[in-house]
Amino acid sequence: METNTILMIVGGIIVGLILGFVIAKTLEKNNASKLVKNAKKEAESILKEANHEGESIKKDKILQAKEKFIELKSEHEKVILSRDKKIAEAEKRTRDKESQVSSELARNKKLNSDIEEKLKDYNNRLEYLDKRKEELEKVHKSQVQQLEVISGLSAEDAKEQLVESLKGEAKNEAMAYVQDKMEEAKMTAQQEAKKIIINTIQRIGTEEAIDNCVSVFNIESDDVKGRIIGREGRNIRAIEAATGVEIIVDDTPEAIILSCFDSVRREIARLSLHKLVTDGRIHPARIEEIVKKTKKQIDQEIIEVGKRTVIDLGIHGLHPELIKMVGRMKYRSSYGQNLLQHSREVAKLCGVMAAELGLNPKLAKRAGLLHDIGKVPDAETDMETPHAILGMQWAEKYGEKEEVCNAIGAHHDEIEMTSLLSPIVQVCDAISGARPGARRQVLDSYIQRLKDLEDIAFGFNGVKKAYAIQAGRELRVIVESEKVTDDKAAQLSFEISQKIQTDMTYPGQVKITVIRETRAVNIAK
Repeated sequence: METNTILMIVGGIIVGLILGFVIAKTLEKNNASKLVKNAKKEAESILKEANHEGESIKKDKILQAKEKFIELKSEHEKVILSRDKKIAEAEKRTRDKESQVSSELARNKKLNSDIEEKLKDYNNRLEYLDKRKEELEKVHKSQVQQLEVISGLSAEDAKEQLVESLKGEAKNEAMAYVQDKMEEAKMTAQQEAKKIIINTIQRIGTEEAIDNCVSVFNIESDDVKGRIIGREGRNIRAIEAATGVEIIVDDTPEAIILSCFDSVRREIARLSLHKLVTDGRIHPARIEEIVKKTKKQIDQEIIEVGKRTVIDLGIHGLHPELIKMVGRMKYRSSYGQNLLQHSREVAKLCGVMAAELGLNPKLAKRAGLLHDIGKVPDAETDMETPHAILGMQWAEKYGEKEEVCNAIGAHHDEIEMTSLLSPIVQVCDAISGARPGARRQVLDSYIQRLKDLEDIAFGFNGVKKAYAIQAGRELRVIVESEKVTDDKAAQLSFEISQKIQTDMTYPGQVKITVIRETRAVNIAK
C-alpha cells in the first residue's frame, strides 16, 4: 500500500515536472516570438529614423554647397571688378602719358623752330662780323704802313723795343709787389697763428703732472702691517704674485709703498689691500679671490671711464675697443703727464683750433683723443712699432676715417701728412706737452740741457754772453758790436738755431734772440 502510494507520488511529481517543462517551453516560445516582433519594430523605426536623418543631412549638404558656390561666385566677381578697376586706371595713366608726350613733342617742335631761327640770326651776325674784321685788318695794315714810313722802323722792330721796355718795368714792379705781399703775408700769418694758438690755450683748462711708478697705501696702525705680511711672509708673497706689484713694508709710519711701472696693477693692488684690511680676513685663498674681483671691477671701470670721456667730449660712434683703450689711458703716464688728461686736453685744443680755422671740430676732437692710443698696448702688441703708427693701425682696424688715421700716424712725422687735421693734432700735442708743469723732467737732465744750449751759443765767434731762459724755451745771445754787424746778427741767429736742431733733442721749440748794442758812456764832472 505504501509502495503504491510512493509510486503514485513519484509519478505525480514526474508528470508535474513534464507539465511544467512543457508549459515553460511554451511560455519561452511565446516570449521569443514577442521579442522578435519587438526587434522587427525597433529595426523598422531605426531605419525610418536613419532615412529621415539621411534626408536632412542631404538637404544640409546641398544648402552648404549652394552657399559655398554663392560665396565663391561673389569673391570671383570682386576679383574681376578689382582687375577691371586696375585696367581702367592703367588705361587712364596711359592716356595721361600720351597727352603728356604729345605736349612735350609740341614744345620740342616749338623749341627746335626757335633754335633754328636763332642759328640763322647767329650765322648772319657771324658773316657781318667777318666782313667788319676784314675791313678793320685793311685799315690796320694801312695805318701800320703809314707809321713805318713816318718812324723809319718796321712793325717787328717797334714791337720788340716796346716789349723790352715793358718787360723791364713789369719785372721791377712785380718783384716789388711780390716782396710787399710776402712780407704782408708773413706778418698776417704769424699774427693769425699766434692769435689762434693763444685763444685756444686760454680756453682750455690744464692739470698738473702725477706720480708715475709708486703709490702709497695708508693704514690705521702699524699692527695691520704684520697681518698684511702674514706668517713667514706668505700673505705679502701671495699679494705680490697675484697682482705683479712689489709691496715695500718699511719703517714709514702708517703707510705701505706699492711699486710697479704699470698703474693698472698698482690700482688693483691698492683696492685689493683696502678690501682685505676692511674685511679683516687676510690669507692666500682670500687674497686670490679679492684680487680676481678687483680685476673685474677695474676692467669695468676702464670701460666706464672711456664712455664718460667720449660723452664729455661729444664724440659719437666710437668702436667699443677704442673706448676701452681710452679708458686704459687713465692708468698710463707719459713723462709724468697722465695720458688720459693729456689726450682730453689735446682733443679740446684740436676742437677749438679746428673751429677757429673753419674745419670740422668734432673730427678734430676725435683725432686728438685717439692720437696716443698706441701708448696703451696689449699683450700681443709689437713693442718695436712706434706708438703713432700702432695707433694709426688700430684706428684703421676699427673703422676710423682716413683723416683721423693720418692725423694719428703723422703727429710725430712718421708718415706724410695728407689732411689739415694732421698739423693741428701735432701742434696741439706739442702745446699740451710743452706747457709749464705738464711733464716732469729729471733735474740733472734739465740743467744739462740748459748748459748745452748756452755752450752751443758760445761756440760761435763774437758771442759775449748767452742765457737759456723760460725753462729752456728761449736762448738770448749777447754779441760784441765790434765783431758782429747787424746783418751778421740775423745770420748768427739762424746758424745757432740750425746747430741746436742738429745737435740736441728737446720738446717743443727754442727761440734764439741775438742782441747787439753799442754804448757810448761819458762822465760829466
